[in-house]
Amino acid sequence: MDGGGGGGSTSGEDGKQEKHLVLANKLFLLSQPDVDDLSKVAIRADVLSAVKSDDMAPLFESLAATGVLEPDAALLAEMRARIDDEIRKLDEKIADAEENLGESEVREAHLAKSLYFVRVGEKEKALEQLKVTEGKTVAIGQKMDLVFYTLQIGLFYMDFDLISKSIDKAKKLFEEGGDWERKNRLKVYEGLYCMATRNFKKATSLFLDSISTFTTYELFPYDTFIFYTVLTSIISLDRVSLKQKVVDAPEILAVIGKVPHLSEFLNSLYNCQYKSFFVAFSGLTEQIKLDRYLQPHFRYYMREVRTVVYSQFLESYKSVTMEAMASAFGVTVDFIDQELSRFIAAGKLHCKIDKVAGVLETNRPDERNAFYQSTIKQGDFLLNRIQKLSRVIDL
Repeated sequence: MDGGGGGGSTSGEDGKQEKHLVLANKLFLLSQPDVDDLSKVAIRADVLSAVKSDDMAPLFESLAATGVLEPDAALLAEMRARIDDEIRKLDEKIADAEENLGESEVREAHLAKSLYFVRVGEKEKALEQLKVTEGKTVAIGQKMDLVFYTLQIGLFYMDFDLISKSIDKAKKLFEEGGDWERKNRLKVYEGLYCMATRNFKKATSLFLDSISTFTTYELFPYDTFIFYTVLTSIISLDRVSLKQKVVDAPEILAVIGKVPHLSEFLNSLYNCQYKSFFVAFSGLTEQIKLDRYLQPHFRYYMREVRTVVYSQFLESYKSVTMEAMASAFGVTVDFIDQELSRFIAAGKLHCKIDKVAGVLETNRPDERNAFYQSTIKQGDFLLNRIQKLSRVIDL
C-alpha cells in the first residue's frame, strides 16, 4: 500500500499519485526494521533520484545528516545554485507581471514561485509564498486549490497541526461557495487525517461518503482508498451497516480483489468463518505495519479488530466451552485463555471464564435496562431540584 505527502498538482486528474507523496512513503519504508536490506538499497536509490530530479536541497541535507543518504557537498552546492538561479528568474517574472500585466498574471507568477518552493522542499518558504498568493486570489475555487497544496505539504511532513488548520480553513471557504468536486476531495483529505490521528469512526464515515465520487488520486490509488475504507469500517460499523455499506457495496466489490487478503478479511468476518478470518488477518498485518498512516496505530488496530471478532462470536452464546471457541478460531485453548483474559480485564469483552469447567459465560450488559435505570436516576435528581427550588420560592 502506498502512503505519502507533498506538492505539485492539487488533483490527480491523470490518475497518478503525487510524486512527493511517493517519496514520503519511500522515506518511511527506509526507517522500518521490517523492510529487508536488499529492498532498502533499491528504495535508497529511488529516494536519491527523486531528491536530485527536484533539487530538494534541504531534504538532501537532512537525509545526509541522519545517514540515510551519503553526504555529497558538490551535489548540494549544485542544487543550491540551481535553486538560487530559478528563484531569481521567478522574482523577475513577478516584477514583470506587476509592472506590465494584469492581476491574474501577477497571481500566476506568485503561484509558480509557491509551487517551486513546494517542489524543492522548502516548507516554510512554500507556506509563506502560498499566503502571498492567497492575498492575490479572489475566486473561491482557486483559494481552495491553495489549501489543497498546503494539505499536501502537511501530509508530506506529517504536520497534523497544519493539516487540521487547513481543513478548518477549507470548510470556512465552502461556507462562502465552492464546487462539489472540491468538497468531495476535501472529505478524503479529512478522512485520511482522521485515520492518521486514530479517529477511525469519523474516517469511516468520510471514506464511505467518498466511495462513488473519489478523484483524489494525488493522495493514493483507488485500491488503497478501498483498503483504508474496509479497514476502518470493520472496527467502526455494526454488522447491519457493514453489510449494507461495505460488504454489498458495488464500488468496493469491483476493487477489493486487487488488494491481497482484503476480501477474505471482510467476508470471513461477516460470514463468521473465524479460521479463515485469522489467516486473512495475519496476511494483512504486513500491509498495515508498512503503511505510514496506519503504522503508529498498528497495535491499537490489532486489538480493536480482535475485540470485534471475539464479541461477534460470543454474541451467539450464553455460555460456550473454551475448546469450542479455540476450535472455531483455529488456535489453542491456552491462546484463547490468554487473549480473553486480557480483553476481559480491559473491559473490552463482557464475559467471564470458568477455568475449572473450561467454559466462557457471557454477561452482556442489558442496554435497555441500563437506560431505564439511568432515566429513573435522572428523574429523581430533577424532582429533588424542583423541590429545593419551590422551597426557595416559598421563602
